[in-house]
Amino acid sequence: MPRITYVASDGTPAELTVEPGQSVMRAAILGGVDGIVGECGGQAMCATCHVFVERVDGAPVSAAQLPEISDDEDEMLDCTAVPRHAESRLGCQLRAGEAFEDITVRLPETQV
Repeated sequence: MPRITYVASDGTPAELTVEPGQSVMRAAILGGVDGIVGECGGQAMCATCHVFVERVDGAPVSAAQLPEISDDEDEMLDCTAVPRHAESRLGCQLRAGEAFEDITVRLPETQV
């Protein structure tokens, strides 16, 4: 089963085992992880599931490990409440078992 580790802005981790195909955003909402809002329900239209990807499958993240950022996601990442970084992604666009088996994401201080 895929695993997602969420690291809050204060450094507190929360780890979830999730079903394949579940997004980082949906898993956080269903798992009660604070720090992800997901206002648009996963349609890449609100940027309230902004995360900073730190590790993928046990290794420091590189762009080649994750699916390419779509034009819609790229546009939304320019609208985040906290400035975008090189490792910024929308959690709704990262799906367990497709993009990763084990991922660690750091959550921004705020989403809105």
